[in-house]
Amino acid sequence: MISQFVNPAKRKKSLLGDLHEFPNGTMAIGRLDVPSEGLLLLTTDGKVSAEIRSNKYEKEYYVQVDGMITTEAIEKLKTGVEIGFNGKKYMTKPGHAFVIENPNFPLRSMKIRDDRHGPTSWIAIVIREGKFRQVRKMTAAVGFPTLRLIRVRIGEIKLENLEVGEVLEIEKLT
Repeated sequence: MISQFVNPAKRKKSLLGDLHEFPNGTMAIGRLDVPSEGLLLLTTDGKVSAEIRSNKYEKEYYVQVDGMITTEAIEKLKTGVEIGFNGKKYMTKPGHAFVIENPNFPLRSMKIRDDRHGPTSWIAIVIREGKFRQVRKMTAAVGFPTLRLIRVRIGEIKLENLEVGEVLEIEKLT
């Protein structure tokens, strides 16, 4: 699914409007790229969108990486790593990163790989910024490319037990 309402590239993917009848002017707050999964907030209020995309709100991701991540790599993720952004080098802001157990999300419809390709590990990354493909670039920069990326939290709003494609209306960000 593409996390937008218009498909300018005419990809053969579903759009957000295919899920539910949303009010006119509904927009995604921060998008997820096509291979990413997880929590996506929608609004009709541009000010709310700008505030949530700002550094006021933490965004938490569960990330399956290629290989068994090291303590050294986790420390680098916490303090910031250099990534490319808009054709320039960019140092990410400090955040949180830690190893987690396999969160046992449902299998993806498009399989990433299998155990024959070696071990994988899961980490959580919590950031307040959100540059283009930032989390993927961060894990690659420390030598552990992202295999699966799931946004599980924005501010205090959590993915929890929402089903794929499920829409839940909330009144305010708490």
